[in-house]
Amino acid sequence: MLFDAGVNLLDSRFDCQQILDESLAHHVSDILVISSDITESQNAVALKEKYREHSLSLHVTAGVHPHYAEHATEHDWQTLEALIEQHSIAAIGECGLDFNRNFSTPEKQISAFDRQLQIAVSLNKGVYLHERDAFEKQISMLTPVCASLPFMVAHCFTGDAHSMRTYLDMGCYIGITGWVCDDKRGQDLQAAVQDLPLSRLLLETDAPYLFPKTVRPRAKNNAPKYLHAVAEKVAELKQVPIQEVYESAYSNARKLFNP
Repeated sequence: MLFDAGVNLLDSRFDCQQILDESLAHHVSDILVISSDITESQNAVALKEKYREHSLSLHVTAGVHPHYAEHATEHDWQTLEALIEQHSIAAIGECGLDFNRNFSTPEKQISAFDRQLQIAVSLNKGVYLHERDAFEKQISMLTPVCASLPFMVAHCFTGDAHSMRTYLDMGCYIGITGWVCDDKRGQDLQAAVQDLPLSRLLLETDAPYLFPKTVRPRAKNNAPKYLHAVAEKVAELKQVPIQEVYESAYSNARKLFNP
């Protein structure tokens, strides 16, 4: 079985019932539903409850993406803490820093990330990390707290061997998406994955984004049913049987996200 460790399942492009049924038909037994703000976090919890009897298991994150840090209020942080205390939340996130687009100012992003790290330490929750063009600052903020966190996940990792090694040395798990299937944009990632221990590997689609370029014909949106393409590329790069990739990634995700 497969565990898709990152799906934007609340995206309006998705018919949730259809996605779940198709995923299960393609041996995806678990999906981690990613949240980007407080409202989406609440909706993710409601979605998990709605499909509680479905054969596929949903797990959810709760948090504030750096794009939405500008709008986070003190009430939001109190709501997030209550949500985590009252429900089975797999991780805090998607949280971190994104200095590429700066939809929120760097100062607001840093403040929101710091607050979520504090909550994670206080409530003993792992963090589900987003980072773009902010690697050094993100590492500097994680360093003082990483030993106090149960786990960290570098979601949708697209960096090089150096940044991957830095995350690994801190104890992070590494989420690999269809970016690894792109022989042009993904060359640095492909080189890094060759040295990624299977014990730290997570497989994710980040659907509906990052459709694997090795899949033909190309669909309009990415979906968990295409997760096998990511696994196949990882197995090729690491020169290991694909079953080892499946089993390791599944075991890692179940250990982290099944509170």
